[in-house]
Amino acid sequence: MVDPLPHTGLAGRAAEVATARPRPRRRVVRLQGHRAADRAYSVLTTAAAAAVPLLLLVIAVVVTMGAWPALRQFGLGFLTSSDWDPVRNVYGVAPAIYGTLVTSFLALLIATPLAVGAAVFLTEYSPEWLRRPAAFLIDLLAAIPSVIFGLWAIFVLVPILREHVMPFLRDTLGLGATPFFSGPAYGPSLLAASLILAVMILPYISAVSREVLAAVPRSQREAALALGATQWEMIRSAVIPFARSGILGGVILGLGRALGETMAVTMVIGNRQEISASLFAPGYTLASAIANQFSEATGDLQLSALMAAGFVLFVVTLIVNAGARWLVWRTGRLAR
Repeated sequence: MVDPLPHTGLAGRAAEVATARPRPRRRVVRLQGHRAADRAYSVLTTAAAAAVPLLLLVIAVVVTMGAWPALRQFGLGFLTSSDWDPVRNVYGVAPAIYGTLVTSFLALLIATPLAVGAAVFLTEYSPEWLRRPAAFLIDLLAAIPSVIFGLWAIFVLVPILREHVMPFLRDTLGLGATPFFSGPAYGPSLLAASLILAVMILPYISAVSREVLAAVPRSQREAALALGATQWEMIRSAVIPFARSGILGGVILGLGRALGETMAVTMVIGNRQEISASLFAPGYTLASAIANQFSEATGDLQLSALMAAGFVLFVVTLIVNAGARWLVWRTGRLAR
C-alpha cells in the first residue's frame, strides 16, 4: 500500500535520511574551500604589506652604496662645500641644501595660511552645496603633473615676477635696501621656485587640515557655543587647538612634498651653484641638481656625488614624513 503522506510514513523518513546524509559533507567541503581561500588571501595581503618596507630598504641600500665613495672621500665637507667642479673632481652640495631649505620653508610660509584658511572655511562656514565642489577643485591641484606647473610658471609666473612683482618689492616698497630683495630681477629665482612650490603643496596641507578639523568632536563646538562664544571664537579656542597636531602634520607632509619636488623647480629656479641671501637670485636644490647633471655625469666620482645628494634628500624626506605621520596618528588617537 502506498503511503499517502510520504513524509510521515516509513518511506518518508527513509527518504529524509537518504537526502540529509550528503549535506554535512558538502558543508565540510565548502568550509575547507573557504579556509583555503582565506589562507591564500592572508598570504597575498601579508606579501603586499611586506613588499612596501622591503622596497624602501632596497632603495636605501642602493642609494647608500652609490653614495658611499663620495661620502668616504669628502666626508662632512661634502655638506659644507660650495664647489662643484667635475674637471677637478671636487664636489659639495651646500648651495643645493641651502636652496632646498629656503624654497621649501618659504613655500610653507605662503601655502600654510591659504590651505588652513580654506580648510576652516570648508568645514565651518561653507554651505553644503559649495563644500564638495570647492574641496574637489582644491584637491585637483594635486593631480596636475609638475611639468605642467613648470610650463605655467615659465610663461605666466616668471614674466609677472620679472616685470611687476620684483620691481615693486625692490623699488616701490624700498625692500631693495635689504639683502633679501636686492639685485637684478632675472625672473628665474628662489622666489619663483618658492611660489610654484606653494601652489603645489597647498592641496596636501588643505586635505589633511580638513580631515583633522572634521574629526574634532561636535561636543567641543557645542561647549564653546554654550559658553557664549561666537563662531570665530569657537573655532579659535576650541576647534583649532584640538586639531593643532594634525594641522602641523599636514604642514610637515607639505614640507616633505616640497623638499623632493624636481621638474617644476628645475624649470624656474635658475640652476646656479651659489649661496645668495637675495630671493631674486637664481639658486639650486638637491632635486634640481640631480635632474640637471645625472644624464651628463661621466666620472664615477661625479655619479657617486649625485647619489650622495640623493642620499641626503632621501634621509631628510624620510625624517619629515615620519614626523608628519606620527603627528596625524596622535591627533586621530586624541579625537577617539
